Amino acid sequence: MNDSHSTSPLRRLFAFRESGILLGLIVLCLLLALFTTTFLTRYNLATVARQASFVGIVAFGQTLVLLTGGIDLSVGSMAGLSAILCTLLMTTAKLPAEAAIFLGICIGTGFGFLNGILVAKAKINPFIVTLAMGEIFAGAILVITEGYPVLGLPKSFRFLGQGTLWSIPIPILVMVAAALVLSYLLRNTPFGRGIYAIGGNRNASRLVGIRVDRSIIAVYALSGLLASLAGIIYASRINAGQATIGASWVMPCITAAIIGGTSLSGGEGSIAGTLLGSLFMGVLANGIVLVGVTSYWERIIIGVVVILAMIIDVLRDPAHPLRALFPGLSRPAT
Repeated sequence: MNDSHSTSPLRRLFAFRESGILLGLIVLCLLLALFTTTFLTRYNLATVARQASFVGIVAFGQTLVLLTGGIDLSVGSMAGLSAILCTLLMTTAKLPAEAAIFLGICIGTGFGFLNGILVAKAKINPFIVTLAMGEIFAGAILVITEGYPVLGLPKSFRFLGQGTLWSIPIPILVMVAAALVLSYLLRNTPFGRGIYAIGGNRNASRLVGIRVDRSIIAVYALSGLLASLAGIIYASRINAGQATIGASWVMPCITAAIIGGTSLSGGEGSIAGTLLGSLFMGVLANGIVLVGVTSYWERIIIGVVVILAMIIDVLRDPAHPLRALFPGLSRPAT
């Protein structure tokens, strides 16, 4: 006789999207604590969390886009261009740091809004739109800077990326605050519930009165806002407007969302899972350095992690053929 309460540990693990990445993060931390002497030091943990915060903030916006069934490949160059324009507003236009930061974030939000218009109104594939826009933004960075960094930033600007509050680095506080706000938005507002509905079934969402186009434009605008915020914070951290800011963020932010449980087909995922995914990516990158593995392996390892995460993602689909290879994931007979 089959007991409906008797389920395999493997199936229970897959029942919650965040449980797998949480377990992976714990195991990875334990392994690094056992095999290295510096991982658990306060300085190293703060460094890991600070580095993870930049990708994490961008990944939150990516998560919103993925939940609607889209993707944003322009977030890295969008972050970089917003940071460059923000620093130029301070050095060339001589604006106060606060005003430059606000305008830089507004510019990034506008870039995201433009992406959303092209996806929602022009009905262009989001992969193509954001890939092309990313190239435009990256090219604009080089045209503006000619590859040279923007220097001579005011001291007041450094606080955003180098300062602390209650002994906690500001970038970490920004990441946590963004996670809390977006989690509430997704779970407790009609807009957030509409995002899940759009990713689940766009046509049905229209039939029940959800303004699909407006919601899609909004999530791309939010993605631009968060990308520009991360880019500006990073510029503050290094105290320069580098042309390379955000150049390597696209893959890690998508990876963080996927391994955190966000489905590429849309409709499933959470900010909490993406937060854990960002921390996992930060710990993984830090661990590669600590154990003495050359950084050239990092991209290979991240690629393997992405493939494993995608396999796990498709295994959650009861109709997928690969489920047959893992009987422990099947529902028990009742």
